[in-house]
Amino acid sequence: MASAELAIEVVYAAAPHDVRQVSLRLREGSTLADALRASRLLEGLSAAHADALCPGIWGRAAGLDTPLREGDRVELTRGLLVDPKEARRQRYRRDGVRGKARGAKG
Repeated sequence: MASAELAIEVVYAAAPHDVRQVSLRLREGSTLADALRASRLLEGLSAAHADALCPGIWGRAAGLDTPLREGDRVELTRGLLVDPKEARRQRYRRDGVRGKARGAKG
């Protein structure tokens, strides 16, 4: 009897607008670590860079020993450089109110 396989997707956003995605078929009982190894997305990264990534499943942090289920999406996320609220404040200071008519007389 052949062992069942799981369809898994592994996604890594290396940089803004640079998303790497790999679809895999892994044997039942595979873990998050198995998916990362099979995806080969971490190859070529320095150990420090790879260690800084946070693995998760469907947007929730998960340990490398987490068992996978059919259809799981494994994600590797980078830490935020700036808090999203602070980034919004900085954009507002730089650009002003979005959609504001510039140079309009009124």
